[in-house]
Amino acid sequence: MGPQQDPFHMRLPFRYILTVSELTREIKDILETQFPDILVEGEISNLKSPPSGHLYFTLKDDFSQIRVVLFKNQARSVRFSPEDGLQVICRGRVSLYEKEVNTNWFSKRWNRKGWVPSSSLFSS
Repeated sequence: MGPQQDPFHMRLPFRYILTVSELTREIKDILETQFPDILVEGEISNLKSPPSGHLYFTLKDDFSQIRVVLFKNQARSVRFSPEDGLQVICRGRVSLYEKEVNTNWFSKRWNRKGWVPSSSLFSS
């Protein structure tokens, strides 16, 4: 079966055995290319705010969840107090933490659901 017939063929050189690092790097590249700047709506859960100033939480809906990182510089710009159970709309990019093969959402901006989004949520 050649690469055109192989449904699992990717952009890597022609071979069928990948190292774990090659696979995770390829997945990361695909995610970052396909989802570089998107809006996602969900409910905050498992919010953690360590001394570093970053925020870590899960964004979930009825069927799925994804881990979110809001780095210190972006966390400072949040104009409300995030808390578990709060519905929000986040803007950011999807990536993958290669060492643990966890898909993460790196949020840049967010707002409470139901509020009229500020223009900053939609601007770069």
